[in-house]
Amino acid sequence: MAQIIKFPAQASKFGYKRVRKRGQSSDDPHQLRLSFQPSATILNLESSLSSFEQALMMDERDDPRAAEFYLKAIQAEDCVADSYCNLGILQSKQGNSPGAFESFTAALKQDPRHFEAHFNLGNLYFELDDFRLARVHYQFAAAIDPVFPNVHFNLALVEAIANDFSAAVTALTTYRKLVSPDEARSAEQLLEQLRRSLATAKGSRLGSTA
Repeated sequence: MAQIIKFPAQASKFGYKRVRKRGQSSDDPHQLRLSFQPSATILNLESSLSSFEQALMMDERDDPRAAEFYLKAIQAEDCVADSYCNLGILQSKQGNSPGAFESFTAALKQDPRHFEAHFNLGNLYFELDDFRLARVHYQFAAAIDPVFPNVHFNLALVEAIANDFSAAVTALTTYRKLVSPDEARSAEQLLEQLRRSLATAKGSRLGSTA
């Protein structure tokens, strides 16, 4: 049986993805940025922002009140799925895996096609070594937003851990097509390792049937 390949340190998975503004992803170049530097400006604007927007502003400043305001947004029915999703990230960072799980799943109850919730839940399962469920949620996320490269990279890691090298090659090849040339070159080493592992696995199967 082929061995699980050992990825180099730089191949660790991409981390959690915060929802920025009413369904806009953190990678949307046209999104409204809520990170204002002057404190006086922040104080003047906070009163006119929704609970979710205030929570997001605090979250981006690492203000511990962010969780409280995400809960306020949920109670006010303001961006409920997004608020649950971002709250789950905060809980995960605090080591509260059960709370993070509840928040991500609550986001999915509100919106079963919530991309960030699926991606983040995949990350949570990955960290808990439940690679089967991590794969399921990465696959859901990839189906919802097939042009977000990080989900394909993380999916490739999960597939490789499961010794499904063919699926891992497919996912990593997709990732390589979606990123910059520099990032694509850094994926070449992993692709070569995966292809060698796939060839070894095929050779082992042929040898066992001879």
